[in-house]
Amino acid sequence: MSHLGGSVVAVGRASGGGAPKGFGPDGDDSGCPFLHIDMDAFFAAVEVRRRPELRGLPVVVGGTGGRGVVSSASYEAREYGIRSAMPTAIARSRCPQAIFIQPDMAAYAEASHAVMALFRDITPMVEQLSVDEAFLDVSGSRRLFGPPAEIARLIRRRVAQEQRLTCSIGVAPNKFLAKLGSTRAKPDGLLVIPADRTLKFLRPLPVSVLWGVGERTEESLHRLGLRTVADVADAPLSLLRTAVGQSLAAHLHELAWGRDSRQVNTEHQEKSIGAEVTFDTDLGDPEALRRALLALAQKVAGRARAAGQAGRTVSIKVRFADFRTISRSRTLPGPTDVAHEMLATAWELFEAVRAQQRIRLVGVRLEGLSAAEGAVRQLALGEEEDGWREAEVASDAVIARFGRGAVRPASLLGTTRRSTGAEGPRSQNPAPGMVVPLSDPPPPS
Repeated sequence: MSHLGGSVVAVGRASGGGAPKGFGPDGDDSGCPFLHIDMDAFFAAVEVRRRPELRGLPVVVGGTGGRGVVSSASYEAREYGIRSAMPTAIARSRCPQAIFIQPDMAAYAEASHAVMALFRDITPMVEQLSVDEAFLDVSGSRRLFGPPAEIARLIRRRVAQEQRLTCSIGVAPNKFLAKLGSTRAKPDGLLVIPADRTLKFLRPLPVSVLWGVGERTEESLHRLGLRTVADVADAPLSLLRTAVGQSLAAHLHELAWGRDSRQVNTEHQEKSIGAEVTFDTDLGDPEALRRALLALAQKVAGRARAAGQAGRTVSIKVRFADFRTISRSRTLPGPTDVAHEMLATAWELFEAVRAQQRIRLVGVRLEGLSAAEGAVRQLALGEEEDGWREAEVASDAVIARFGRGAVRPASLLGTTRRSTGAEGPRSQNPAPGMVVPLSDPPPPS
């Protein structure tokens, strides 16, 4: 395994325990221009990177309240059966000695940005799928860096040495196979799937590895006796259609034969930005619920501004105490990246559905995204041109310099006393309701 706590870094295993026999890092990569790179236990690894004393211990990142959910678990924690999306309470029961850490999305976003920049040093053909995974097309990088498998080794070395993190990489003829390769190389491994051995790799695998096969589709295929990729590949299309419909049948048939024509898309754009919170106890107090929506709107608006995006549609998600879940949305006259405007719409939507019932979860999402630069804002009658957006942009600058606790809406603070000094955040001219804590902010990072 890689040792990332000190100055010496040795890249870890060559291939994952889930790789079929005969497949590894030294296969023929001549027809394999696609790489899928997946960071290993990313959130937990970032936490261990900044707290090296946690190395080798079971670390769980996620909500730590009674209704929290696991976001990421170190491989030491996974040995106890802890997995992403598992309720934190179950994770605690399985491993009481684990270290549970609240997520720090800003830290993970910063680490993700550094990792993706490293990938783009190798090739401009990078399709980022999430904060911790991406597809690369290295066809144009061979002259500089060598064949695909050698490029994969280079990336793994650089990620380990420069970022003190590990990743797993699949090298294959297409995106579907590259993704399967990285999954079976985990953790901290490399797997090449030669073009002429695609079917040998695929056919023994369960049908669940095919994109588009969830639990229900898997059950439908199993009822027809189709349990492996080989079964799907050899089945008549007419039989597949009876199980999953015409469109999905054709899709699964192509994948089962190892065919995937999709190319790396470098212009991927998020379709929406959202955040949600599950309360430790069901809430019925309107003011507490409004504060929760404000905090979510602040988070979503901040992410939108950081990404240079604005959206025209605000949506909410509400889960009641009886687990009934509903969503509502409203399209605005023009795009926004302002939390104050998002909250106004979200609260109107929320009041229309609350009906005095206690609430388990709320979420806010900004949809219909487009570039914020040049977007035309539709001012309300009598609204001044300068106001909330300017205040929120100013607070972004304060937060970037002094940390997230330096400035926030008054209703989200335990105390609402204003700072009386003339320096620091107050000089940014915050809007009404924006206050600065009296305690000294942390030093700039």
